[in-house]
Amino acid sequence: MRAEPPAVDGYIARWRPWSASPRAAAFDRDVITAVRPGGQERAKNLLWAAAKLADWALPLGLEAVPEVLLHPSVAERFTRCAPGLSPVARRTLRTNLRFIGRRVVPQLYPQDMPLPRERAKQPYSPAQIAGYLALADAQPTTGRRMRAAGLICLGAGAGLIRGDLRDVCGADVACRSGGVVVTVRGARPRTVPVLARYQSRLLAAARFAGNSLICGGTDPGRRNLTNPLIIALDGGGGLPRLDTSRLRATWLAEVADLLGLATFMRAAGISCSQRLGDLLAGLEPAGEASAVRLLGARRP
Repeated sequence: MRAEPPAVDGYIARWRPWSASPRAAAFDRDVITAVRPGGQERAKNLLWAAAKLADWALPLGLEAVPEVLLHPSVAERFTRCAPGLSPVARRTLRTNLRFIGRRVVPQLYPQDMPLPRERAKQPYSPAQIAGYLALADAQPTTGRRMRAAGLICLGAGAGLIRGDLRDVCGADVACRSGGVVVTVRGARPRTVPVLARYQSRLLAAARFAGNSLICGGTDPGRRNLTNPLIIALDGGGGLPRLDTSRLRATWLAEVADLLGLATFMRAAGISCSQRLGDLLAGLEPAGEASAVRLLGARRP
């Protein structure tokens, strides 16, 4: 249960750390009393943060007043430069000192402006993908039918986007390792297994293209190479305008489901993928045959 405010105030008033000088301890008690933390444990953590700051700043000649020690530039320099602190301690101290500063000297901590965050695109539903493939089949010429189907299958079946799509030739699609794979060139070269239900259509589009570009054109460097195909598929059957980013999101969602990623993250208590990226940096990816098996891309 939370301690009542008088008990917290009493704890702060009695706080006499052996590691802090009397001047630092007096500063700590004054600012944390002004913060009015909701419980004794919270008060203890904030007192520790203020004490660490004061012990570092006072020997440098800084005045023991909130407007000086809790100034954002002082707190930031402390959390970056103070010796003997672990990375975790530095992050915790920075968070707690900003919390203290916003309550004790709010004029020095203007409200942060929210920054826009790019969200993942909404995947297409199976019915929408089927609708786009039906529109591709309804194109007036064989070439346009093959190019439109190839675009959809490369996006939703292999997660290719932008520059990846521009560079793929028919010869880059091959039956190998028990499935169908696409060799991706350009800035992020890799081999991608194609999801099983897109394989036959993509193989047909690749055979039609031969050594030419699957999505059409003759110059991979030409901008907006996929625009004519997107325009051709626009507006049919009440479908939204085709978006290659949403095709990639469709592939990502299906692969994540195959891998059981949501189940794993819930079991691990992880809601953000940043730490997963740090862990993956030290792991080696499996070979092509294992990737084909893992990603559900074996030929039916």
